[in-house]
Amino acid sequence: MLLNEHLSKTLLKEAAGIPVPTGVKITTKDLPNLEPYFPLPWILKAQVPVGGRGKAGGIKKIETKEEYETIARQILSMEIKGNKVPFLRAEPAVDIRQEFYLSLTLSRQRRKVIMTVGREGGVEIENMGPENLLVQEICLPGGLHPNQIRAAFFHIGIAKELFADFSSIVTNLYKTMIDYGLLLAEINPLALTGYGKLLALDGKIEMDDNIVDINPAFERFYQPEHSTREENIARNAGMSFVSLKGWVGLIANGAGLAMASMDALNFSELPAANFLDLGGAADQKRIETALELLFNDKQVEAIFINLFGGILSCELVAKALVAALGEKDPKKPIVVRMSGNSAEIGLKVLKEISSEKLHRARNMHEAIEMLKSLKPANPPKVKFAPPISAMSKSTVKDVGYKSSSLFEIDKDTPILVQGITGQEGRLHTRLMLEYGSNIVAGVTPFKGDQEVLGVPVYNSIKEAQLHHEIGASIIFVPPKLAADAILEAASCEIPWVVCITEGIVQSSMLNVLEQVKGGKTRVVGPNTPGLIVPGQTKIGILPTTPFSPGPVAVLSRSGTLTYEVADRLNQVGIGQSLSVGIGGDSYIGTTFADMFDMLRNHYETKAVIVLGEIGGTAEQDLADYVIKTGFDKPVLSFIAGQTAPPGKRLGHAGAILQEGTGVQGKLEKMRSAGFTVCPSLESIPQLTADALGIKL
Repeated sequence: MLLNEHLSKTLLKEAAGIPVPTGVKITTKDLPNLEPYFPLPWILKAQVPVGGRGKAGGIKKIETKEEYETIARQILSMEIKGNKVPFLRAEPAVDIRQEFYLSLTLSRQRRKVIMTVGREGGVEIENMGPENLLVQEICLPGGLHPNQIRAAFFHIGIAKELFADFSSIVTNLYKTMIDYGLLLAEINPLALTGYGKLLALDGKIEMDDNIVDINPAFERFYQPEHSTREENIARNAGMSFVSLKGWVGLIANGAGLAMASMDALNFSELPAANFLDLGGAADQKRIETALELLFNDKQVEAIFINLFGGILSCELVAKALVAALGEKDPKKPIVVRMSGNSAEIGLKVLKEISSEKLHRARNMHEAIEMLKSLKPANPPKVKFAPPISAMSKSTVKDVGYKSSSLFEIDKDTPILVQGITGQEGRLHTRLMLEYGSNIVAGVTPFKGDQEVLGVPVYNSIKEAQLHHEIGASIIFVPPKLAADAILEAASCEIPWVVCITEGIVQSSMLNVLEQVKGGKTRVVGPNTPGLIVPGQTKIGILPTTPFSPGPVAVLSRSGTLTYEVADRLNQVGIGQSLSVGIGGDSYIGTTFADMFDMLRNHYETKAVIVLGEIGGTAEQDLADYVIKTGFDKPVLSFIAGQTAPPGKRLGHAGAILQEGTGVQGKLEKMRSAGFTVCPSLESIPQLTADALGIKL
């Protein structure tokens, strides 16, 4: 959640006690009655969550009251980098003697907080050269150290009498970053005024969405004016929505499948008009909201609903869709593709909708062909780079590297469930037991001395270990408590900890991972569907029907893509040795490379499929690992979200394509490691068969 300057300064002042200029919020409705209450001259500043306001004319100095309303209206009528100006902030002009730069950033790549200070700040900060900046790494959980504050202070070179004020600003800014789950806290410029005081003249704050879910009071920092009507409606309904430039409205369940569907549409010259992830609750109310969004979108000519039923039942979704439409004809053509859990029944249910505007598809190929027949006469022209070919550049063989461990989970692994008495814990304990998983104990604090589905419940893991050997733990604990649950399991040296929980604050998770690093516990997740060894055990929420025993390991950042690909493999008779969801968050425990280290000598695995996404460097890191150490088993990879617009988060916290990074480098790196890069989901079964030497 990116805050505008006005809200950023509100947070800096209220939470961190950092001095900021007096300011007043002014909208078009406030004019001409509302005037700033402080003396002239005034600075009027457009409030949009993007940079470049000054260069665009969105910041003006007002010398007289006569020019105030005219210039204020000019700014309020502006559009800056595609963002309309909903209101402006007026401040008194400040006597500035020097300008500095100060920021704290949670770095996904370095897995640390990065503190940056600059001897000069302002709008040209990026053009001032590296010698202007001092960059220091702040390790978690250790935190900010006094020597780092001193180094920053001496770098900017101001009078020693200002050290106490500077130290207070940096210390409080760091504390606020941790307490409020900030991903970015930037003050640019931090000004030295004519009164000899330090003042935050401008602020830019990015807040982790997860902390807003945990602490609803932080919702006051969300500015709905900076989002479209559609984005606000989707957000209130718990869905992920991003507007795009095409004409096919897209609805899917799961970010990974939604990204893959978006790519399939775009590569088929059926450009997507939006990205819409229903999430796990595809009930009638949510489907009604999704349909209304796209029915009312003038850009949308047809709607594609692409669903894979995992735990989610296609039959229930179909009934919800029928109820959502009522007995009315859909306002626009709809193509529905269903696969997985109860898909056949779901498609039969849709026959109740007797409309020529509803088209049922059994697979993606059918759906694409149906959408092509619905193509408008003059569709918007949206260009994308052509899909990548399926050829790998080279083959990297084993160079004699020996793995540190094997994948040791099987049907006999004793499993503990943390949060077993909750609704989700109870449901998935039952499903795991039905599959044959060896669940021996559960833990919920203050609810010990009872049973859930015949499984004894304890107050703590230490207590459970007095009675049971524990080989793995699975966590169904709310986001606020999940980080501590991982630490509890690690302190008890549980070999495997699978954290299903979604929505853990990123800085909290990074803190946990740094504490457990080098220990005896291997963390999977968070935000993972878990893992399954087909025919033996599952530790997670994965549906069992898409999986069968076989020679291929499936490693993925997406739950729905995992089920989709396993199901496609099963349809051609190729089973799986295991499947692991490593998690879709920015900070996770077990990585692709960690899994390869175990699979290198895993006899049951003859080939590996890696299902990746845009954002982060997990796939590049894996490729570097394979190039360095070698790997003599075939590796196939697929990347979802190749046609995503830069800077947009698509469902997962980790699925965001940063400006200027592009996905092409990720694909090329995987090719250089000898991976067969699959151009589409449809290509995966045949390419896997080719890698295994199997004829389909």
